Amino acid sequence: MDTSKTEIAATAARMVVEEGLEYGVAKRRAIKQLGLAGRGALPNNFDVECAVREYIELFAADSQPMELLALRRLALIWMERMVEFRPYLGGAVWHGTATRRSDIYLQLFCDDTKSAEIALIDRQLQYQPQTVVGFNGAAVEALSLHCWCDELHEDIGVHLLIYDHDDVRGALKPDARGRSPRGDIEHVRRLVHDAIP
Repeated sequence: MDTSKTEIAATAARMVVEEGLEYGVAKRRAIKQLGLAGRGALPNNFDVECAVREYIELFAADSQPMELLALRRLALIWMERMVEFRPYLGGAVWHGTATRRSDIYLQLFCDDTKSAEIALIDRQLQYQPQTVVGFNGAAVEALSLHCWCDELHEDIGVHLLIYDHDDVRGALKPDARGRSPRGDIEHVRRLVHDAIP
């Protein structure tokens, strides 16, 4: 990776860890901060993820593992609440790079895409509907809400991305590095269990 890409990745990584920014936003802000607007290509997300891991190792090694465990426990609570919609955990909480500034991203695979929204209404939970780009590049509905995390003593963003049931096949394909991009409830239970001392 060339020097400017390395600088962008490192600067973006700091923003991801300290501010909870998504990779794309962090890369754009890093370019502006470094005064590199309009020059060269951006580092890819894997390069930013590597820089995030390095940043965590250097500056957050004492706190990040417990923060990650708290987020995975909260994700597991939501997966259990939404179990009928075949939830999968993705993003930084799944990949192990999350900190207290990170949001939780759950993909739900529904027979009826409105059923998850009805479940939130039935539980009298306030949420914000929006349309986002899903893992397959198509627009999907996201139901976003805030949930108090007792372990972290703060609100955490929880985003429920709604997919058709048949989309689950594409969701399980390994990424370019051969890693699973998301995990089901049993995988998350194992991650939580294995992290408890």
